[in-house]
Amino acid sequence: MHMSNPSALSVADMPVRDMQASDAPVRGASASKRAAADGEPAAQAEPLPVPISDIDVALIRKLKEEAAHSAAVEPRLFGTPEAYTLGAGDVLQITVWDHPELAAAQGAQGQAQVRPADAPSGFVVEQNGTIAFPYAGNLNVAGMRVDEVQAQLARRLVRVFREPQVTVRVASFRSKKVYIDGEVHAPGVQPINDIPMTLYEAITRAGGFTPAADQSRMELVREGVAYPLDLPQMLLGKQGPAKLLLKDGDLLRVVSRDENGVFVMGEINRPTTAVPLKSGKLTLNDALSQAGSVNVNTANAAQMYVIRGGENKRAQVFHLDGSSPVSMVLANQFELQPKDIVYVDSTGLARFSRVLGQLLPAINAGLTAAVVTR
Repeated sequence: MHMSNPSALSVADMPVRDMQASDAPVRGASASKRAAADGEPAAQAEPLPVPISDIDVALIRKLKEEAAHSAAVEPRLFGTPEAYTLGAGDVLQITVWDHPELAAAQGAQGQAQVRPADAPSGFVVEQNGTIAFPYAGNLNVAGMRVDEVQAQLARRLVRVFREPQVTVRVASFRSKKVYIDGEVHAPGVQPINDIPMTLYEAITRAGGFTPAADQSRMELVREGVAYPLDLPQMLLGKQGPAKLLLKDGDLLRVVSRDENGVFVMGEINRPTTAVPLKSGKLTLNDALSQAGSVNVNTANAAQMYVIRGGENKRAQVFHLDGSSPVSMVLANQFELQPKDIVYVDSTGLARFSRVLGQLLPAINAGLTAAVVTR
């Protein structure tokens, strides 16, 4: 395999396999064959130009600006914490002072929970959002704050008791929850309580990041829409993660760094898949270092390439002349993206040596056969 360095590479369409009972248009070699079979002139497949850009200071600055713009967090994810509102499944403990007989309505206080999912003693908010309390009847508490429930109970009990002193607190928060998955120490369901569920709070409750976590490519899924989160970039851009609020039903996924690796191949000492650092960043120098650097005997340092492409993206090729040590400064600032391919080309002498290595066994076998026949 060898890379040439014109101003742009030309990549023709791949042949498309024939499809049964399909009228969908095809391109490339199969389209030409089908046109010839129908007696029509075959249309030449148009090559797809792939530009090759030299890595310099201007290119690095441009790519960093594009990355910073794409890493900007959706403003709607930020908000001001609000007081907790009750919902179906929450468990309330209600105390009316100087009236211990009312405590029996919420069960034995010393009753132990058999399983973590079991609700403690108290008044469970029903699916219709109501609770039933003695002498107060049914109260619709869904969407209300604790102090609002306390005031409403006091107004109803004043018809039976003189100046009732009522205390209401949430014994178990079960109506709202978020889901945390991926590279955290304790993935799973985390209930939302009276402490605002910020991004930092969610990660802390999940036990923090594991060593394999990619903090720059987290994902927040809300109502079927995925929002990328870059924690280091948020800190650099002064977008406080403590102001990013998670809501009921959100899914926070922390991906592994192994999923965002870069393929390093060509004339290097140890072809490998380089993984990003803990910050999620990976420069060209970092990738070459993880691959054991270039092979000084066969590598052409002036022909280093970064091949980038993907779904719905136009392929790009970046070239770096690494023959000068000064160019390594550029390699240290050029940030790679997941699934990039770093390729180091070989020298002409190395390619010629390999051709000879393939020809010599055949030549030696021919000479041996000629000697034997004589």
